[in-house]
Amino acid sequence: MMPANIPASLIFATQIYSAYAWGNLGHETVAYIAQNFVKSSTESYFQDLLGDSSSSYLASVSTWADTYKHTSEGSFSRPFHYIDAHDDPPTTCNVDYNRDCGDSGCLVSAIENYTNILLEKDHSTPQAVDALKFIVHFLGDIHQPLHDESLDKGGNGINVTYKRAHTNLHHIWDTNMPEEDAGGHSLSTAQSWASILTTRIKSGQYFSNSSSWLDGIDVGDPVNSAMTWARDANSYVCSTVLKPGLDYLEATDLSSSYYSNSKPVFEELIARAGYRLAAWLDAIVLKNA
Repeated sequence: MMPANIPASLIFATQIYSAYAWGNLGHETVAYIAQNFVKSSTESYFQDLLGDSSSSYLASVSTWADTYKHTSEGSFSRPFHYIDAHDDPPTTCNVDYNRDCGDSGCLVSAIENYTNILLEKDHSTPQAVDALKFIVHFLGDIHQPLHDESLDKGGNGINVTYKRAHTNLHHIWDTNMPEEDAGGHSLSTAQSWASILTTRIKSGQYFSNSSSWLDGIDVGDPVNSAMTWARDANSYVCSTVLKPGLDYLEATDLSSSYYSNSKPVFEELIARAGYRLAAWLDAIVLKNA
């Protein structure tokens, strides 16, 4: 499906970007958290759209965009999974839409485009189904700090060691650290981890700050909303992800103190993503009412 507002001439001008933000576990966890917070009317609305009344109706489509981008039909969507902040971490972190969103589109412009498709009057089309799948996925992507950073292709070019295995910095943020924290990578593990993070939002350590996570949310202005989330996540590139410096990251097994310091950050970012996704979907349904 070619998205609205993306010129056909740009479809092939895509940069290969192999990252899977948060991995399957992270995306499914974000989706389950959103399912725990959406209004009942929102749940019914999107279950009807997807033709899926199961308890995993969002989680089951949360990783579709990563598979789709590797098909010939979906190759146009590869740049939509990130926005390349041309900043100077760990000294300075910032994201600028005009500077950092490439000619082929980016994560922020994709959130704008697919949100607008879901807000169209004819919202029960196959294009709307794909738009929902993209939105569920992209709100996860934008909360992974290295999907809001250009340095070494979002950390893909930074070689690191994790539990004596050679990998890259992006991969440990996507997969290694979240899976170690959650204790696995199955759909049931994602659901259990989402339950833990949901409790923190409703009555635990995130409760006092969770209302501020929704500041700036406006489906009528998707670019500014998404930029708020991108700047939020990008700030952790300086404060956490790259804070130890490249020499340390490349010379140290990151499964010990680096993991311990990163754990509260990626847990909260995944919680924020799910909570904001729920609010975004609620707002879409309210606007369509």
